[in-house]
Amino acid sequence: RERRTFLAEQYDDLVLAIETLEDAIRKIDRETRALLQTTFDRVNQHFGELFPQLFGGGEARLTMTGDEILDAGVLVMAQPPGKRNSTIHLLSGGEKALTAIALVFALFKLNPAPFCLLDEVDAPLDDANTERYAKLVSAMSEQTQFLFISHNKIAMQMAKLLVGVTMQEQGVSRIVAV
Repeated sequence: RERRTFLAEQYDDLVLAIETLEDAIRKIDRETRALLQTTFDRVNQHFGELFPQLFGGGEARLTMTGDEILDAGVLVMAQPPGKRNSTIHLLSGGEKALTAIALVFALFKLNPAPFCLLDEVDAPLDDANTERYAKLVSAMSEQTQFLFISHNKIAMQMAKLLVGVTMQEQGVSRIVAV
């Protein structure tokens, strides 16, 4: 009888612990869904604002690929000016780069850092797109310090400080006065 009573108490404790854990999991899932949806909506809004700035028009948005937000993927839809709505896979290399820049900057606007390092993100861009990219970086540089690596003359012209780096010997970098 004592053993039965002891095991019944243990069983009741386990059932209560399971219920408590399941309640905690449901609460965490609810809060996570709400936070993720809010974050997704804000990034989508920023993305929709930055994309036309970089392309000189057009529109872009993010869409969820599933009904359950915790398991869904994200699809990037981009429509540069004069093109039909398409996924990012159907864009040219420069258009993909600009779309990616718009998305990264949209995420960056959500939670800006004191500095941002960009490594040759302007490489696949033509002059007109590089100018729009440079204007956006200049506008965002009021809140964030941008360090960027570039070989593009247009991008270099917008820099407030320019540092040249060369590699005359294999594996040895040197700073050059510019």
